[in-house]
Amino acid sequence: MNIKIIVATHKKYRMPDDEMYLPVHVGADGKTDADGNPLDLGFTKDNTGDNISAKNYCYCELTGLYWEWKNMEAEYLGLVHYRRHFRGRLFGRKFDKILTGAQAEKLLAGHSVLLPKKRHYYIETNRSQYIHAHHAEGLDCTEQVINEFWPDYSAAFANVMDRTAGHRFNMMIMRRDLFNDYCAWLFDVLFKVESRIDISEWTPVEQRVFGYLSERLLDVWLEKNCIEYKDIPYEFMENQNWFKKIAKFISRKFGRG
Repeated sequence: MNIKIIVATHKKYRMPDDEMYLPVHVGADGKTDADGNPLDLGFTKDNTGDNISAKNYCYCELTGLYWEWKNMEAEYLGLVHYRRHFRGRLFGRKFDKILTGAQAEKLLAGHSVLLPKKRHYYIETNRSQYIHAHHAEGLDCTEQVINEFWPDYSAAFANVMDRTAGHRFNMMIMRRDLFNDYCAWLFDVLFKVESRIDISEWTPVEQRVFGYLSERLLDVWLEKNCIEYKDIPYEFMENQNWFKKIAKFISRKFGRG
């Protein structure tokens, strides 16, 4: 089984040894080192072939996803992050727990799509969480674009927005034909939204809008197309301050209405 998963990164970082993984420097276009030379992390760059590397400031890891879609061939394709991986085993040091090619093969023998376990908000819907955390304009425009160009997706969009859980991080492993279909739809939607909203005055964090939107659109695509998938655990490579994260979540919920 030919499986290739890119590891999206913008900096030098320890990478899995398994040949299933390909580290990709996302947002490589225009990046230079201290001497003014093109920045070389020693990884594959996302500014070769057909690419949108220059949009990394607002598309985040999706510039890597786009590069993979347009330039890589494999039976299964996927994406993880340098500091966030699918977990293959429960115990051990962090890098020992990363999903291996052999483990992925066993999982994909029975499932065509693997995703990270859903994030649950409990006191928020996907729509209200987005609005409290980001500019509502991005999500509102996305809904308008879907209603206008893909009305058959409108019900799925509304259903997903009304739920209190969803897949995040833009992590996935998909059979090639499904990967192609998803990317074609996703980038068509996002490019249309991009043409309609002005993010030039937004903060750098909020300019990452298309990365945020795509996290919500994955579940819309899955539901509309009745795609069967399996959720698997994921592992953070760095320690997480969950108290700070939860406090920030509650503050956004009740501080912004």
